[in-house]
Amino acid sequence: MKPMTSVEARQAFLDYFEEMGHKQVHSSSLVPANDPTLLFTNAGMVQFKDVFLGLDKRDYKRATTSQKCLRVSGKHNDLENVGPSPRHHTFFEMLGNFSFGDYFKRDAIRFAYTLLTEVYGLPADRLAFTVYHNDDEAYNIWVNEMGVDPQRVARLGAKTNFWQMAETGPCGPTSELHWDKYPERGVGNIIPSLEAEDDRFLELWNLVFMQFNRTQPDPDHSGQYDVPLPAPGVDTGMGLERILSVVNGVKANYDTDLFMPIIEKTQQLTGQTDAERDTNIVPYRVIADHMRAAVFLIADGVLPGAKGRDSVCRLVIRRASRFGAKLGFNQPFLAEVAQTVIDIMGGHYTELVERTEAIKKIITQEEIRFHRTLDRGLSELEAELDMLQQTGKTELPGRVAFYLKATLGLPIQVIQDIAGERGFSVDMRGFNEEESRHAEVSGGGQAMGEIDLAELYGETLAQLKAAKLLGDRGVVYQPHTATTAEDRVLALFRDGQRVDSVIAGDRVEVVLGTTPFYVEAGGQISDTGTITGQDWVIEVEDMKQPVGGLIVHVGEVIEGTPREGDAARADVDAERRADITRNHTGTHLLHAALRGRLGTHVQQRGSLVAPDRLRFDFVHNDKLTPEEIADIEAQVNAIIQKNYPVHAEEKSLAQARAEGAMALFGEKYGDRVRTIVVADNGDRYSYELCGGVHVHETGEIGPFVIVSEGSVSAGIRRVEALTGRGAVEYIQRARHTLGEVAHRLGTTPEQAAMRVEALQDELAAARKQIQQLQRDIARSNFNEMVAHLESINGVPALVATLDGLTMDNLREMSDWFRNRVSSGVMVVGSAVDDKPQLLVAVTDDLTKKGLHAGNLVKEIAAVVGGGGGGRPNLAQAGGKDASQLPAALAKARQLIAQNYKG
Repeated sequence: MKPMTSVEARQAFLDYFEEMGHKQVHSSSLVPANDPTLLFTNAGMVQFKDVFLGLDKRDYKRATTSQKCLRVSGKHNDLENVGPSPRHHTFFEMLGNFSFGDYFKRDAIRFAYTLLTEVYGLPADRLAFTVYHNDDEAYNIWVNEMGVDPQRVARLGAKTNFWQMAETGPCGPTSELHWDKYPERGVGNIIPSLEAEDDRFLELWNLVFMQFNRTQPDPDHSGQYDVPLPAPGVDTGMGLERILSVVNGVKANYDTDLFMPIIEKTQQLTGQTDAERDTNIVPYRVIADHMRAAVFLIADGVLPGAKGRDSVCRLVIRRASRFGAKLGFNQPFLAEVAQTVIDIMGGHYTELVERTEAIKKIITQEEIRFHRTLDRGLSELEAELDMLQQTGKTELPGRVAFYLKATLGLPIQVIQDIAGERGFSVDMRGFNEEESRHAEVSGGGQAMGEIDLAELYGETLAQLKAAKLLGDRGVVYQPHTATTAEDRVLALFRDGQRVDSVIAGDRVEVVLGTTPFYVEAGGQISDTGTITGQDWVIEVEDMKQPVGGLIVHVGEVIEGTPREGDAARADVDAERRADITRNHTGTHLLHAALRGRLGTHVQQRGSLVAPDRLRFDFVHNDKLTPEEIADIEAQVNAIIQKNYPVHAEEKSLAQARAEGAMALFGEKYGDRVRTIVVADNGDRYSYELCGGVHVHETGEIGPFVIVSEGSVSAGIRRVEALTGRGAVEYIQRARHTLGEVAHRLGTTPEQAAMRVEALQDELAAARKQIQQLQRDIARSNFNEMVAHLESINGVPALVATLDGLTMDNLREMSDWFRNRVSSGVMVVGSAVDDKPQLLVAVTDDLTKKGLHAGNLVKEIAAVVGGGGGGRPNLAQAGGKDASQLPAALAKARQLIAQNYKG
């Protein structure tokens, strides 16, 4: 066997089946498309389900994939085995080949056997096979056609060797390929071991033959209701992790390069020795497995949450975090582990690289949430287990497990893990009953769909006003004057219905009597933060005002059981708010500077004020010049340095307009408006209508840096900029980069631009010299070749491959050819950056005798996967596969001989 990396093993599979005429299809998402029956994609055939059912057609009949899969629920739930088992995983890759009414058993078996023995190099005497007990066709193919010893082929029952999609529908026998871990046990014991499903064999590959349509349920598999399909299909699956462990001769999948770099990264962060790591290998394995799952889930749009798919993403992150605690981690660390996953897998799954920062941020946020409650949750669980131990009981009551999940946010799987480690079980029946009981008693309204959501909010607002819990204007809204407020929980919404209480993990909407949280408007995004009560915490992620007067905090219960009527304290994330206010006032200064530098035709057409950046869209036809950008940036920084006061004032809309206040295009304003003026001693720099939150003095903004300028649409330009901390970080990165560049150039930062310009001149001169040398070499080679022209059916011909020549070089060579050869054909090929190029030249006399350069090049270009054309005497083409250039030239010789009519 030849040791392989994961990249090599995956590509070897895909390349082999591509050579066998299969279309290489990219993995589908972990979230199945249009299939509500599946939580996650758990097999390669999922994306082809409708093809097998005849509901969808593809432009190919053979396909091969490396499919992302996740198994965490139902009969395929491998979660509890992850870590202790050397081969069980939540996330894995399934290598597969598929036939949609094309080949069947014979080719499927031949393909599989050839790939394992010839491509992966597995010894044939280490393989064993199973078939369905009455599948004589498959058995005969293995024994009589492939020449396998009958002692290596077991006939087994439906439990292992019959597949069906459901009680009715497509079904058929299977054939499995197994790796013999203990060949010393002898050939005679192979079939008994396969029948017993003992530890001798490792299943590598399952070949499913979709042969029948089952018209009625047939639990005994009598076959009486199985009707042959008009176009039988093949669906196969082999785990990349397993075949990789076999070809590399390791006992555990975790010892391959899919996992070891992740384990080693975790070890590096712990500072443990190899011996300490091996002693604690289960936590390392769990972290490695679960971070693979989390990274791919988030990349496919599944975010940590309380229900459905989101709960699985939350589970694997929190379970990894909990096993990290066993290794001594008490601070977030999983994002660094996730980066290693992306480094390993990002070459094939490029979506991971594209979403790297979002993946790491989401993992860290979830890890922080879990850490808030982990210590208390674990201590209470340990206390409960201690009490059980003292009383001689071995099962944790379901009501206690539910309390730990609902109030303290411990996932039930983590509770089971910890209880199991101490020898206790969990009363899951009681837990499920408690969960159902809570769902029944917590609801106080009708679910969304039975009543329009807007009506629900409107009714809630009316009820709160009628009960004198809110005044006529609704919720007291004070984001401009405070970042904290104390009041009561007036209403809770969960899943589109009003409820009396919520529990840890619930997505929730909260109404307070007073709020300091800003609701997104005028380009400024909503605040985030927390709402806390006695023994409970809600993390606020967004804000909304669904009806006038009702302000809703959107978030998640992190700990405890919030209830209507509870006293609560609302706290805005003050640091994030400060970043937003700096950017918002910076936007006003930018608007004024743009009008001052470009003209008063500049009008705002949109904006975004976020904590990390600001964006401003405005009316202007021309691209801003570097000088204009520098002037605008300098003007804004000058106002910041002057530390002008920033005043907010409410007044009538008419008065504000009369005073020259700028209004946002298309915005609707009431009779009373809020204005923001930046001025000092009568020197008014900016005056706008604005309901957003601002600094008190411009000096609070800090540095202002424009980072981009571009077009949004015709007549609309966009500027993006940074202020404060973001600007400082940007300047520091730029300074560091400039220093690195200067160091590599062997000069100072001040001289770096001049040095680059000098190098560009040197490079241009060198390229010119190289081109001349290439031309001279080409001329020399041409002279040698033209002196020894070959004859094809009596036609003088120059047919050759010339390395590294551009199309310009080849066209010039055609001029040389016509000047030197009075009658003949030239066909030359070259590859530049692995891209093949072809040129055909035919002297005028031969164009009248059946040889047409355009027709010739068109046919030979197909050989290199391209196309082209041209005139009868000169034509050119490009392609994709440079390795096929010799075949293309051979085709050219054949065509010249066929088409010449001398």
